[in-house]
Amino acid sequence: MSGKRRRGAELEQAILRAAAEELSASGYAGMTMDKVAGRAGTNKNAIYRRWPQRAALGVAAYAHLADSRTPVVDTGSLREDALELLRRANATWSSPRGAILRDLLAAAVDEPALLDLLREQAGGSAMNAAWFTLLSRAVARGEASPEAVHPRVAALPMTLLRGEYALRGVPSVPDVVLVEIVDEILLPLVRGRGA
Repeated sequence: MSGKRRRGAELEQAILRAAAEELSASGYAGMTMDKVAGRAGTNKNAIYRRWPQRAALGVAAYAHLADSRTPVVDTGSLREDALELLRRANATWSSPRGAILRDLLAAAVDEPALLDLLREQAGGSAMNAAWFTLLSRAVARGEASPEAVHPRVAALPMTLLRGEYALRGVPSVPDVVLVEIVDEILLPLVRGRGA
């Protein structure tokens, strides 16, 4: 590291990268402010000024990790776009990166503030933006009415996928379930909006 002192966005990105690396290496239970500060080449005070609690840093680090890898999908078909996005999310959640999210959710049992932070982050995530884009493209192609571009509609497929993981405790959701989410729930909902 150079002798130049980092500030603002540069320092914040370094801390988020370090926290994401620490989450990947040690999980949420093993992530400490000391370890993150060491990886980022800064002090704990710089971290606490931005994230006053470990839970807030853990969620921000996971969001940083997830947002940096959110896929852009454009197959030219609403159905195929939706299936591809769900399949990619399913692959992520069943991967080691998905284990980080499961680790955060498990820790939320003992840290209710963590669950609140995860809920807040989910509302503005890059994945939600990807679903809004997917729906907007469907409207532009004439596959859906403008009323289909709605926050609840955009959030529904991922909510259902999360539900499969939470309720069934499966390591990966079978593809047949992803097809059902799209064909039996999302497409009828989208086609019914504005009708």
